[in-house]
This record gives sequence, C-alpha cells and structure tokens, in this order.
Amino acid sequence: MPKTAKVLLFALFIFSAFLSGCGQKDLPFVDLNKPGRYSASSSAKNDELVLKVAISSMTSPSESIVYYDELLKNLGRELGRKIKVIQKNSYFEVNDLLRTGQVDLAFICTYSYLVGAKQFGLELLVVPQVNGKPYYQSFVIVRNNSGIEKFSDLKGKIFAFTDPMSTTGYFYPQYLLLQNGTTDREFFKKFFFTYSHDNAIKAVAKGIADGAAVDSHVFLMMEKENPGLTRNLKIIARSPDYYAPPVVVRPGLPQDLKEKIKNYFLSLDKKPEGQIILRKIGVDRFVPGEREKYRSIELMTQKVITNNGRK
Repeated sequence: MPKTAKVLLFALFIFSAFLSGCGQKDLPFVDLNKPGRYSASSSAKNDELVLKVAISSMTSPSESIVYYDELLKNLGRELGRKIKVIQKNSYFEVNDLLRTGQVDLAFICTYSYLVGAKQFGLELLVVPQVNGKPYYQSFVIVRNNSGIEKFSDLKGKIFAFTDPMSTTGYFYPQYLLLQNGTTDREFFKKFFFTYSHDNAIKAVAKGIADGAAVDSHVFLMMEKENPGLTRNLKIIARSPDYYAPPVVVRPGLPQDLKEKIKNYFLSLDKKPEGQIILRKIGVDRFVPGEREKYRSIELMTQKVITNNGRK
C-alpha cells in the first residue's frame, strides 16, 4: 500500500444559493495527478444485489482507491452484496449522484452533507472517531522558507483551495478572509482548486502555491507516513474543532439495508478483522452521527455565503 494511501477517510455541506457557485465552470483547476476509475467488483446483473458507493476524493483518486478498497470489500462480504464504486472529483458531483439515487452510500465532507440534508433529505449515518474524538480541523500551510508567518502575510500570494464545498479546504480560509474584510479575488494574486487535500499539500511543497488550507487529519497522516513531502511545510493557522465528515446514505434506501450498513460500521472495532482495517486507516471506531453537532459549521458557512453574495 502506498504510504499516502493510508490518509484518513476524513478530511472524509447548506444552502441552494451556493450550489450554483459550486458548479461554476470558471473555477481555476490544477490537476497534479491523472484521475482514475475503479470498481471493487464487476457489475452484477441484478441491481438489488449491488451496493453503489460514491467516493469524493479527499486524496487523489489513485490513492483514495487503495484506501477504501479493504473497507468496502469487507462491507460487501458482510452484506452479501457486490460493491460498485463510483469515484468523482468533486463533492458537488457526489451529492448529485445521491440526489438522483444513482448511489446508495457515500463518503463526503461536512458541508456536502448539510447541503444534501437541506435540499433532498440526505441521511447521516456514522462519523469516524480519531484519537478519542469525532472532530477535525483546517490547517493553513506554507513552506518553512516562505517568510509567511500568519494568514495576512498571504496577501498578494498564490493560494490553493481544495473543493468549493470543503469546510476545511474552502470555507475556513474564506471565513478568515471575511474576518479581514476582504475576498479571495481581492486578497490573493491568484487562487486555484486542487480537488483533493493531498494535492493541495503537494502544490505548496512543490512551490506551485504559496499556501493552502487542508484537512488536519490528512496533513498529520502525510506528515507521519511521508515526512519527505511535509518536512519543509509549517502550519500558520488552525481552525476550531469541527464535527467529523460523515458516511451518508441516499434518501429512500430500504430501512433494513440502512440498518445493516450502519451496524457494520459501528461494529468494526469489535471484530478482529475490523480492528485491522481501522488501524490501517487511522480511525479508532465509527460512532452514530449527530446532526446538531454540525451547527458551528452551518453558522460559519452561512456567514461566508452571505458575505460573498454581497460582493
């Protein structure tokens, strides 16, 4: 398994006013790795025996596939179903698949969940717990030798966002801009989207961007597993703790199947095979998701969306 393939499921969301912006075609994009396609099994003739799973890349596509592979194959064995994986480059695309019923289960970010819950009844299932807590942060990172010590020093620089629906990779730095009375187009010389947290980290490490905002768990795992990439990087800002990105299911999924999937995740830490899988992905266990714990993210994103709508 590639070292960075172990990157956490995190790092694995409220209002329709923003969704049109999420899909806009003029967003700058830097593709550091070619996306791949994958299916955990061949297609089954009977769709009732297939569980369709969507992955929105927290890490670049090839590494995400290795990361999810064992977890999903084990889920398929537990359910007695084939697993068909559909991988997309953006959270917006995954939400669309969930809305239209083209997938049953998905790993998405916090803001994507909040948007889906509000717009079409997306259902929260479980969240991962790491180091005893179901929380994560946004890290704003720069190179050690950049001379940048705080967020305001990024004025006139090149910045990498991850995804327009990412709490840690987009909304938190947007909130910092709001607190400084400015916007991305006024503040940065240039900005672009990488559509994965590991690619944002690579963009800073390779000098493509001066700074980036990334998922804390992705960064810390890469720091541990691939120190050569991160040793020349430093964190200049940290967000408050945010409730973890969830595992969700589409509305209308049969109740018995939904309960079986939920029980699978909740019981992983109680089984030897499940414990091995959890250790590999850096998760203590999965716990039931609690909608009200996303309130702080909801409030922050509301402020950003309202402010950006006025500009």
